Amino acid sequence: MEQNKNKQQLNEWKILSMILVIIAGILLITIFNGRGFESKNIVSENDANTKIVDYLNSKTGGGVSPVSTKDIGNLYEITVSYQGNNIPVYITKDGGYFVQGAVPMTDQPVMGNNVANSNTNANAPQDVVKSDKPVVEAFIFSYCPYGLQFEKALFPVYDLLKNKADINIVAIGAMHGEYEKIETLRQISIEQLYGKDKLFSYLKEFDINVDISSCRGDDACLNKYLPNIYKKLSIDKTKIESYMKSGAEKFYQEQNTRASGLGIGGSPTFVINGAEVQVNRTPDSIKSAVCNAFTTTPGECSTTLSTASASAGFG
Repeated sequence: MEQNKNKQQLNEWKILSMILVIIAGILLITIFNGRGFESKNIVSENDANTKIVDYLNSKTGGGVSPVSTKDIGNLYEITVSYQGNNIPVYITKDGGYFVQGAVPMTDQPVMGNNVANSNTNANAPQDVVKSDKPVVEAFIFSYCPYGLQFEKALFPVYDLLKNKADINIVAIGAMHGEYEKIETLRQISIEQLYGKDKLFSYLKEFDINVDISSCRGDDACLNKYLPNIYKKLSIDKTKIESYMKSGAEKFYQEQNTRASGLGIGGSPTFVINGAEVQVNRTPDSIKSAVCNAFTTTPGECSTTLSTASASAGFG
């Protein structure tokens, strides 16, 4: 009986995830088009918190608890704790729509909109033109929990293949609030001033820092943590902050335009040589997809990387 109950809960979550994806797509379009939500029945943060936690507990059988709630303009951002992970979820201000599922299905393939297609080979690129030096692009919101999860899986792939493939983090806007754009401008500035290796070194520090996740862009809070990362990586804070106000915006807009041109609006979305690719969020799965895009497979591709998924979000 217990096995049947667990199966039923898993199936419910799969169905819920598909529904949430559709809703998320609609909401993203609305947000990016600048229309926002014109709800006449806005509920309080406390009511939204209670509603979403109760609903998620009804689907998981319990174990979801609230951590914090924040008004981010068009949505409420509610951080919940589940199985030891703090995961942001989003709800419209009328309490009617959940934008993002609380439990990542890490055993499933991932596309840009988080839809898992069980009929597709998750390790093989789809319609990818082979090249001598594949162009690899991970389209990510800088505070997206699933984007951070993908970045953590990408790190060992970058270290292994950075001299063979052109591996990039690409911005697709700021879904979670203005602080997300500010962080993206920071990351762009680091890459432009110090190079891609330094960006990935910064991301390795940023993505695992659970204290930064609680700051949500607050300068006073971030100033407790970012200077330590800058010092460790020999990054000049003054130069970065100056570039964020001048040159970074151009590259931010160019990356957004690149994403729009490919029809990308979800994080993470993985693209190789201009074709969207379906992979599991594990280093070895990502490596296999990149290696399959080479005209001549380099020797590094014989290296086996981890087949485990990183946690969603920071940490």
